[in-house]
Amino acid sequence: MFLKRSYVIPNIITAFSLSCGLFVIFKVNMSVVGENTYQLIYSSALLLMLAAFADLLDGAVARAMHGESDFGCLFDSLSDAISFGVAPSVLLLKSLVLTSGQWMAIFASMGGLFYTISGVLRLVRYSVRSYELKESKQELQDDRKRFAGLPIPAAAALAISLNLFLNSPFLAQHIDLGYTTKAGVLIGFMVLLGALMISRWPFPSLKALHVRLSSFYMVFLTSVLAIFILYGIFYYFPFVLFVASFGYLVFGLITGFIVMLRRKF
Repeated sequence: MFLKRSYVIPNIITAFSLSCGLFVIFKVNMSVVGENTYQLIYSSALLLMLAAFADLLDGAVARAMHGESDFGCLFDSLSDAISFGVAPSVLLLKSLVLTSGQWMAIFASMGGLFYTISGVLRLVRYSVRSYELKESKQELQDDRKRFAGLPIPAAAALAISLNLFLNSPFLAQHIDLGYTTKAGVLIGFMVLLGALMISRWPFPSLKALHVRLSSFYMVFLTSVLAIFILYGIFYYFPFVLFVASFGYLVFGLITGFIVMLRRKF
């Protein structure tokens, strides 16, 4: 058989994540420029967050079923490159309502290219490092505690959340940013995210977080947190996505600064 049974389920989940990203790209390209931009970004954000959840799930399922493989690792990287590398850039270009030949279209294309290429380079670097550390279990365990550079799913969440916020009716009612300002902020932020992805700045891995609580309190807190998150997603999705993504960015920058200080001293 090409794939063992223990490999099939994780790769099906990865394929689902890839399908979400591809559907966003297809949906964006079939949309009319300038028509229902906020709804387009909103629905795309939901699909990409679903892809991010599947991206977390496939690795957990693979480890639980002892179905980790080189094929699965490469497939996961390819899926991430499309869903979290290409899709946000395509959505950026569509949301800015650009036409070929405009100077803003050139800058937006360059910003999107830089973001996507940086994301792909980060994924390649992560894959190469995983192969290099495969024989050193302790070093690999330490390496999983933090990421070298901003993870591409987090970068996609940040890009989408800012795009959603700047195009939201709530912001339009209170602040008139103007087309040029909005485009400049989005393009500059995409470049910043690209730079953070290819940087060596240590960002924390959520997989390495351990909370010492009894089973009862752990289940209780997890249930309460899940209820709040689900409620927020259903009724305040843009706000929850914005706070969660930028909260991780700020937390990562602060903890990364502390880690770098410890290394020096």
